[in-house]
Formats: sequence, C-alpha cells, structure tokens
Amino acid sequence: MNCCIYRSKKKQGRYLYITEKNNFDQVPDELMKLFGKPEFSFEFELDENRKLANADAKEVIKHLQENGFFLQLPPPDDVIKNSSIA
Repeated sequence: MNCCIYRSKKKQGRYLYITEKNNFDQVPDELMKLFGKPEFSFEFELDENRKLANADAKEVIKHLQENGFFLQLPPPDDVIKNSSIA
C-alpha cells in the first residue's frame, strides 16, 4: 500500500498518513483545520511487516483502508513534556 506522510507545522509531533500524495479528500475538514497546513515528509510502500517509529503498521493500514487516513500523535511522554502544564 502506498503511504504518504505529512507533518503538522502547527502541532509538533503530529503526522498525517494518506495513500495518495496531496489528496486530503478523506480527511475531515475539522481535522485539517486543527492540523494546519500539511508539510510533505516522505512516501513509501507500507505493509504489515514494516517497522514504523511511533505507530503499528497493521493499525495504520486498517485506518487507511477504513477511513482513508491515519493521524499519528506524539507518544504520551512527549505530550506531557511539551505541554504548558509541565
């Protein structure tokens, strides 16, 4: 499965996975507003055995097939470190 990854300039550590470069039709408008202007990172072939840094390949594939996109959030420790509360 083709996979294109975009990073959020607005929210550090957030990444959006889609299957077709620059095609955000499946991503809800509200999510795009929160995500901000996506910045293209890279494109690759995704399969169930692929190691991803902060996501499970099977989960990503499932979301891409069912929803047309996958939103990767930073790990919980990073959220706490980067919050204004900590």
